[in-house]
Amino acid sequence: MSKRKRSKSRQTIQPHIVKANPPVPERDRDELWRQRQWVKLFAEVTLKIRQSLQFREILRATVTEVQRILQADRVLIYQVLPDGTGRAISEAVLPDYPAILDLEFPEEVFPTEYQKLYAIGRVRAIADVHDKSAGLSECLIEFINQFNIKAKLIVPILQNLNSHQQTETSSPNQLWGLLIAHHCDRPHHWVDFELELMQQLADQISIALAQAQLLEHLEEIVEVRTAELQEVNRSLQQEINDRMQAEAALRRSEEQLRLITNALPVLIAYVDDRQCYRFNNKAYEDWLGQSTGDIYGSDLKTVWGNNCYERMQVYVKLALLGQAVTYENEILLKDGIPCSVNVTYIPHLDEQKNVKGFFALTSDISDRKAIERMKDEFIAVVSHELRTPLTSLHSALKILATGRLGNLSNDGQQMLEIADDNTERLVRLVNNVLDLQRIESGEVKMEKQIIKAETLMIQATEAMQPMAQQHGVVLAVKPMDIEILVDSDYIVQALTNLLSNAIKFSSPDGTVWLSAENLPNAEVLFSVRDEGQGIPSDKLESIFERFQQVDSSDSRRKGGTGLGLTICRKIIEQHEGKIWAESTLGKGSTFAFTLPLLNL
Repeated sequence: MSKRKRSKSRQTIQPHIVKANPPVPERDRDELWRQRQWVKLFAEVTLKIRQSLQFREILRATVTEVQRILQADRVLIYQVLPDGTGRAISEAVLPDYPAILDLEFPEEVFPTEYQKLYAIGRVRAIADVHDKSAGLSECLIEFINQFNIKAKLIVPILQNLNSHQQTETSSPNQLWGLLIAHHCDRPHHWVDFELELMQQLADQISIALAQAQLLEHLEEIVEVRTAELQEVNRSLQQEINDRMQAEAALRRSEEQLRLITNALPVLIAYVDDRQCYRFNNKAYEDWLGQSTGDIYGSDLKTVWGNNCYERMQVYVKLALLGQAVTYENEILLKDGIPCSVNVTYIPHLDEQKNVKGFFALTSDISDRKAIERMKDEFIAVVSHELRTPLTSLHSALKILATGRLGNLSNDGQQMLEIADDNTERLVRLVNNVLDLQRIESGEVKMEKQIIKAETLMIQATEAMQPMAQQHGVVLAVKPMDIEILVDSDYIVQALTNLLSNAIKFSSPDGTVWLSAENLPNAEVLFSVRDEGQGIPSDKLESIFERFQQVDSSDSRRKGGTGLGLTICRKIIEQHEGKIWAESTLGKGSTFAFTLPLLNL
């Protein structure tokens, strides 16, 4: 019922309360006395509702007091569930009649059209449920007969979905439930005062429902209408306690973390987005001679010095952009001894993916580097020592193959050809090992000059044409007339290595394509594509490592050394480019690399 209608009803009651003249008949005086008692009881019920924050207690008090005020046989609160069914959640009933509490009602008892009417504030006052003018269906009458209901008063309890708004027209209501009163011994004519009382109590339940929703997540229920200052102080004190607990937990966690990290022989630290240390383990003091207190709050440049910081600066910027990086660096220990380290930066992101800093892990790889240097030196020495005798042996076999020193039998000639092929393969292997060792050691300085990509592609194709004819493979070239700044000898070597692999692993009458194209990001893309057997996807990365081959037995038969692609990758990386492979089994492979365009 609207506020206007409730106000009108209250105005009809007020004259009976205020006016003393003219004299009132005895029956009217009884009625007036009873209404005054109802008003008093209603005020008491309202006060109880306002003084309690326990929603279940509010509902129980409401049905109990309403039953007492109206002298009804049963008063209950019926909650409408989202699926259209419902159940009684609070009830006050005389002992002579069956209880309805917690009984679930099917959707047919309270259909959707009824819910819509109650949602807009409809009130049903039925004096006699068996009176045909009441408009109750036969199935509903049959349902309520089992509870001895003769008369019923139904008032909706509405839930304000936008209670924070003040305008009624902008605050849509949703039907939460019903406040229902029953008379079970006889029909009963409901008077306006009873309707007004039930409506006002339904409004009070709506207010209590809103209060319960606001307070349902609080750990302690505070008194109703406490001063705003008390609430602010309580919240502030809670915030202080929470912060103190969080800080204590953080200190315990940091102590545990420090105990663990201090036992590890690596540098572990956390650096914030201003490049300042916020955590570091004891290894920093052991390595650098700087205490944990001295390092905390200091920036990277102060801790590591200008020279070392310049080498790490680019990787720090990448980490602060949200990219995990791993690189190798050279640092000086506290005694001035150089140390090779492997460094990993892992970005720290918040919930909004903003970079708050990064975790740094630095490990000593000096022993590994020393072993690698020993291995490279050993390989270089052995290769140098092998090159001269192998060259002499290969030359001697070539002379024998010409027949100048006498003719051999067919079996002897065949054995000579096998020895010559394997000697040539050993010579290639030694040369490749030496080339790779020189490139990795930094002995090779790329002498870059401006040259057309077309020229490099033609040189590489002409060099590999005899091999292609020998294998019955067609070389198809699509040159591109564009200038690049490269060391032409090494780029031709990379192209010939890729063409050699493509030819060896192509079937007779196959085709190998060499092409180049201009990319929009100021790069030129070279591609070598074949129609061979293809490469498994799990091998596309490992084939660029030393002595890695897709099929070692097949590679030996075709004369592969396992170093050609490694040398190609080193050459391309020296030119600030990238190289990769793409392949489909049974259809062929494509090896591609990019080089920066010449910026004029």
